[in-house]
Amino acid sequence: MPPELGVARRLARRGHEVVMLGDNSMEEQATGAGASFRFWTDGETGEIRDWALHTPMGLARDMFHNMIGGPAPQQARDTVSAIDEVRPDLVLTSFFAFGAMVAAESRAVAFDVLLPNTYPLPAKGMPQVGTGFAPAKGPLGALRDRMTTFGGTKLIDRYALAPLNELRAEHRLAPVATTWEQVHHARRQLILTSSAFDFPAELPANARYVGPILDDPAWTSNAPWAPPAGEAPLVLVAMSSTFQNHVQCMQRIVDALGSLPVRGLVTTGPSIDPGEIRAPANVTVVAAAPHHQVMARSSLVVTHGGHGTVVKALAAGVPLVILHHGRDQSGNAIRVTSRGAGIAVPRGAAAPRIAKAITKVLATDSYRAAAVKLGGTIARDAANGSLLLDELEL
Repeated sequence: MPPELGVARRLARRGHEVVMLGDNSMEEQATGAGASFRFWTDGETGEIRDWALHTPMGLARDMFHNMIGGPAPQQARDTVSAIDEVRPDLVLTSFFAFGAMVAAESRAVAFDVLLPNTYPLPAKGMPQVGTGFAPAKGPLGALRDRMTTFGGTKLIDRYALAPLNELRAEHRLAPVATTWEQVHHARRQLILTSSAFDFPAELPANARYVGPILDDPAWTSNAPWAPPAGEAPLVLVAMSSTFQNHVQCMQRIVDALGSLPVRGLVTTGPSIDPGEIRAPANVTVVAAAPHHQVMARSSLVVTHGGHGTVVKALAAGVPLVILHHGRDQSGNAIRVTSRGAGIAVPRGAAAPRIAKAITKVLATDSYRAAAVKLGGTIARDAANGSLLLDELEL
């Protein structure tokens, strides 16, 4: 949620009245960002257990149930109620808030969609999300993209399209041909990353790159931290803030750091108790730390490849070693490695292989130089608040 909360914060600072609908757990962060807050009336959202699923069909079914279809009817009802009371000029939805999109469309209120990653929808020239492919080359590459895009769209439509159209019918809207068409009905698709980080593609006319939101989560802002003593290179280990069954992976990374002349700082996030990690003397394990402070002093970031961590590291000019787990992470990894700003190794890699990758990146100046080059543009886009606000205020 940090990107969406960061958008709310920037709008409130600009003087706009911001009303946020969200999960109960978000109230304190939303009001701290300057928004007034309303709860979704059906309480908690479902748990995403993609780490426990091993087939594309299982992943698509789980994503639909917990992220798209399950919450959508209540989202639509709550958003309609809020629209009727607040009379907003604009509804701004997160990517999977399909119910909110339907509600805005049914009330003839303009809506924009926040895409807090690289561009995830089918687009000519863009590799299918989740594949980890580099941009296609030649006729065979173009065929690869057409086949994977067709398959990915059909898979999500199998579970999401009929319930979405049932919801649209309840709100007196015409059916859509594909699930992703609902997103294309937005006034703007606002891509919260830098075009320099994403791959070039033929995007819809309503898509805009508006720069990443680099805000740290509120729960890290006052977290105490200190790296191990000494002058050796500081390596930050920052894995997922949600559970992705990554305790063993994190332990192997820590074991690798213990074999090297480095200082390690590991942030486990709210999903893992720091006590679950056995740390050698040169590694400190904490629940949280403000990453923008740590990265300013780091020589390397080791991560699962989530978009937020990756672009923050690059904006700080820090190269990466990525052990991607799923979701959009393989795509982020190829965007880093194809630009020479880091190395990807399998999430199941043994400690010696991880140590070898860490050593190579630390010892090779070109990785940091590439991170600085790519990160400079990312940092400028992140600092240019008008990229986002100008689009929202049109």
